[in-house]
Amino acid sequence: MIHILLAEDDTAMRTYLKRALENAGFSVMAVGSGLDAMPLLETEIYDLLLSDIVMPGMDGIELAQRCNELSPSTKVMFITGFAAVALRANREAPHAKMLSKPFHLKDLVLEVERMFEDAAVASL
Repeated sequence: MIHILLAEDDTAMRTYLKRALENAGFSVMAVGSGLDAMPLLETEIYDLLLSDIVMPGMDGIELAQRCNELSPSTKVMFITGFAAVALRANREAPHAKMLSKPFHLKDLVLEVERMFEDAAVASL
């Protein structure tokens, strides 16, 4: 089972994303900020960090950089509604996937599945 750490400061969005991913068969730990995610990254191994970029305290880009230091094998996907922020994320975390808001929950699930299908094919 794929283990996902979801960092999203919007409570409703976090709830919808968590539910959609769990319904698709993923194990999801959801937190409301990058600061809340850090202790989990220090004690658990996640297959995917799914993070909003714009969050108070620690933004998603800094969270992804810290995640890469702690767990280089963890894949990263950003979700954002801000095009300029997405450009910054592409520069500062070039190996991360990007999903722009608004998106359909089905598209999120497909993108996550695709990330791990690509990894499985590459390891053959």
